[in-house]
Amino acid sequence: MSEVELYLINEGENCTIYTLQFLRDTESKFEKFITKFRNDAEFSEDFLKIATFIKRIAITGAQERYFRNEGKMNDSVVALPVTSSRLRLYCLRLTDKILILGNGGVKRTQRYEEDSILNGYVMTLQKFEQLLNEEVANGNATITESTIETDIIFEL
Repeated sequence: MSEVELYLINEGENCTIYTLQFLRDTESKFEKFITKFRNDAEFSEDFLKIATFIKRIAITGAQERYFRNEGKMNDSVVALPVTSSRLRLYCLRLTDKILILGNGGVKRTQRYEEDSILNGYVMTLQKFEQLLNEEVANGNATITESTIETDIIFEL
């Protein structure tokens, strides 16, 4: 089990963006994605697409049209970009105004489940969402229209 906390990236009028930070790591999940692909010439165009979507989402909100559905029917896992790309960034889209950015990578298989690394990123988000929902039900976390209010360190 690893300790993870919710880390605020950007709080805007139309969208509050978070990521996950494992306490044992120096970088958040989203920072790891940036570090991996920011200077990778092979994927620069794909990385730029994702960065552009995130900037747009921060201004206009996390509307469904910006994402491709990924996870299972009972979770909020989505991926960026919705356009054609070799890269995927996995996220939790809780509402139009709440987005949690995860990690991602190169999509080399038809389905993320066929790639152990991508599957791991999705499973982390799924497990976190399950734990968050449990804490909301227990009264230890609150999800408002545009924020998640909690100071809990989750055991993932």
